[in-house]
Amino acid sequence: MVTGAGAGPRAGRVRGERARGPSAALDMALRRRPSLVLLLLLVRGCLIGAVNLKSSNRTPVVQEFESVELSCIITDSQTNDPRIEWKKIQDEQTTYVFFDNKIQGDLTDRAELLGKTSLKIWNVTRKDSALYRCEVVARNDRKEIDEIVIELTVQVKPVAPVCRVPRAVPVGKAATLSCQEGEGFPRPHYSWYRNDVPLPTDSRANPRFRNSSFVLNPETGTLVFSAVHKEDSGQYYCIASNDAGSARCEEQDMEVCECLLSLDPGAGGPVTLAGALSSVPAALCSAHGLPGVCRVWWEDPLKD
Repeated sequence: MVTGAGAGPRAGRVRGERARGPSAALDMALRRRPSLVLLLLLVRGCLIGAVNLKSSNRTPVVQEFESVELSCIITDSQTNDPRIEWKKIQDEQTTYVFFDNKIQGDLTDRAELLGKTSLKIWNVTRKDSALYRCEVVARNDRKEIDEIVIELTVQVKPVAPVCRVPRAVPVGKAATLSCQEGEGFPRPHYSWYRNDVPLPTDSRANPRFRNSSFVLNPETGTLVFSAVHKEDSGQYYCIASNDAGSARCEEQDMEVCECLLSLDPGAGGPVTLAGALSSVPAALCSAHGLPGVCRVWWEDPLKD
């Protein structure tokens, strides 16, 4: 085998450098550029001499009355006994949660420090929803202070909503059913049921309800009929639900009626009324063949 002139010694050096691998090449580059060595040492010194924090979850979400861990972990520090503080930030006010090595404020007897820095809270309530700041002071580090902010969200299950359903409505008249719940967080969405069948947000969008004319607003809980039909009679109830759970109101009957009668109020002459269930005296209703407790609609103007 023939090699080029002068190739032997140089090839040997190249083969030697390759044999020693990337670390040898790096060492040679560092020897040739001392300034690079100094820069790497400075960077390494800064990283080692700085306290740094991290969290496994900066936005924990928990349901009311459960427990939660607010994660705050020291990843780098040269200080064996750093000072740890936790603060709660709510409604533009900052209060201590952990200070002077003990739990403070309304979390006393409901919280403890996990490991060196993380915070565990038991039996959380809606009032615990807030920003929590973990602060660490490490006196032996080049960068002595670091902090991390955790946003805690406490979800609250809805309670039974308040539902209002008219007991009776004349055929062709408008009717509004309402459903309200004020405890749940996040704010609940509402759904209405008739005879245990869920109602769509718009009756026109479902052939099953082609004989109805209603619109349901899941944000406000209102179910509005523009003109009721006999088929709209039934038992109605509402469910309020969010990520924490759901609750419903009791079933209430709505009757769509077609009864018309004339009553003589006296010298004013006969008045045409459309009658059904609610608040006219029982004797008056019985005299005209209506239920014992009834409701009377004046034809013009319409009155409850």
